[in-house]
Amino acid sequence: MKGFIDFIKEQGIVGLAIGFILGGSVTAVVTSLVQDIINPIVGILLGSVGNFGDAVLIIAGAKIQYGHFIGVLINFVIIASIVFFIFKQLADKLDKKK
Repeated sequence: MKGFIDFIKEQGIVGLAIGFILGGSVTAVVTSLVQDIINPIVGILLGSVGNFGDAVLIIAGAKIQYGHFIGVLINFVIIASIVFFIFKQLADKLDKKK
């Protein structure tokens, strides 16, 4: 692990690329968490049939997918929290000393 941290300190642009790759992976995991676990549980708790992510409201023929929007909002909050609380601390530790 120490060798990896030293590598990141020395190679700033490579560290940035690794951060993008890890960010994409975290996004995929969080999206799956929300769609496969959180939305069905919320659907059960609210008495919706099936997945809460599929909840829609139809007004004058327009289909408003509020369940999907809430799922995307949950994704954003989780990913923003991860980036702010975890990766920010790691970046401060890995940052080159001035």
